[in-house]
Amino acid sequence: MDLKKIKDSNLAKLKTVNFEKISILGEFKEFLKEYKVIGLAVGFIIGAAATTLVQSLVNNIIMPIVTPFIPGGEWQTAKLTIGKVVIGWGGFVGALINFIILALVVFMVAKYLFKEEKVGKK
Repeated sequence: MDLKKIKDSNLAKLKTVNFEKISILGEFKEFLKEYKVIGLAVGFIIGAAATTLVQSLVNNIIMPIVTPFIPGGEWQTAKLTIGKVVIGWGGFVGALINFIILALVVFMVAKYLFKEEKVGKK
């Protein structure tokens, strides 16, 4: 009789633990859905890939076209010297172009995705 009580007691404990695990997994899945974590992760990965693509566009296509107009031809190391002050503006210009292109791409994607949400004035 005691063995049956112990067995029933242990079985009840196992069921409770399993239900708690299922409950935690269920809550976690609900959290992922409610806060759209998966979509955020996918967007982050695509954004990182887009950043690399834009950097390549600027470094390999746009800046070689601009380079002949920069004295010395090396746009990344282009500097402006005013007396003892040396301003390295080449890298900044490249980063600025990267930012502008990336911001434009994000703007166009957001405009396309959210165009249905606009409320027109009557």
